[in-house]
Amino acid sequence: MNGNLYFLEFLKHSSPIIQLAWSLSCVFLIIIAMLIMYLKYLRNHLSENEKIKVKYQEDYESSLVTYLYSGNEDGSFSSEQQLIINELKKCVADPFKRKIIISTLLKLRSEISGEIAESIDKLFIKLGLLHYSLAKLRNKKWDIIAIGIRELTQFKIKGVHKIIINNINHPKREVRKEMQLYLVHLYAFKGLDFLNILETSLSEWDQIQLLEVLQLNNDTQIADIRPWLKSSNDSVVIFTLKLAKVYNQFEVKEELIELLNHNSEDIRVNVISALSHLNIVEAKNIVKNNFNERSHEEQIAFLKMMENVYESSDKPFLLEHIHHKNFEIKLLVMEILKNINFEEYTLYEIELKKMLTA
Repeated sequence: MNGNLYFLEFLKHSSPIIQLAWSLSCVFLIIIAMLIMYLKYLRNHLSENEKIKVKYQEDYESSLVTYLYSGNEDGSFSSEQQLIINELKKCVADPFKRKIIISTLLKLRSEISGEIAESIDKLFIKLGLLHYSLAKLRNKKWDIIAIGIRELTQFKIKGVHKIIINNINHPKREVRKEMQLYLVHLYAFKGLDFLNILETSLSEWDQIQLLEVLQLNNDTQIADIRPWLKSSNDSVVIFTLKLAKVYNQFEVKEELIELLNHNSEDIRVNVISALSHLNIVEAKNIVKNNFNERSHEEQIAFLKMMENVYESSDKPFLLEHIHHKNFEIKLLVMEILKNINFEEYTLYEIELKKMLTA
């Protein structure tokens, strides 16, 4: 007690700066104590919520499994199924429970296939969950819109593509990506029609994902890619060139050759790669005639193409570029010359050693 009185007396006669420092220390100490208490409460609250979530998930999963295996043989709803639907519909009205129901449906859908998986898609609509997913598309927050589109994709909800395609040029890439994946997942090559009106850029990652989805699909009817090769959107053209390679679209060779004079260097490089993959030898002489006017990237791509389509008559052209200032181009030229005439390779090898020691 005397110690406290002594401290208060000391503080009373201290300078204003010391008094302020002690006052701030007390305030910060109180704030820290309140934050510790709040964090403890929050941790307990989250722990309780997680327990509740697990409990609901187990209950919903049990009900859904029962639903899936208790239908009538004629495909109509049994009384037991209808009872489960009625109970789940009550739960759907609660946002917390609705989120758990959707995640449980998705979990079950990932574990099964065939007619049972289709039953889950139908149940998604039957429970009124489609209404909530569509409502997300009208939300002002981009992440909510993306979630809504993803749900429609996961439950294979067709017939709403005209609504979803409104997001084709959405300012957020994540929303555009979900829109594109929805169309390709559900409509395969026909879903690529969005490329006709796409104004924004298709990132490299977007292109990879779209190609993966297409290859997982069993649709054998490949779309006519010619219009996309003439698109004013460079990323659409580059993606279409990848389609030409993956699906061996030899019939578009005229359009590919025309693109050798495209304004974009990136497109010209990708065109040369596609022409090489499709083994369109007509393009070789076209590029040879204006080889010096092309960028180093194009020249490298062309020489890699020549590795597959070289002829003895190409030797004079190659010898013209054996002293090219770009080292990679020199190596490619020498490698092709070696393949054309191995016996003369010793001479080129001497030249290579000179380059390496220069």
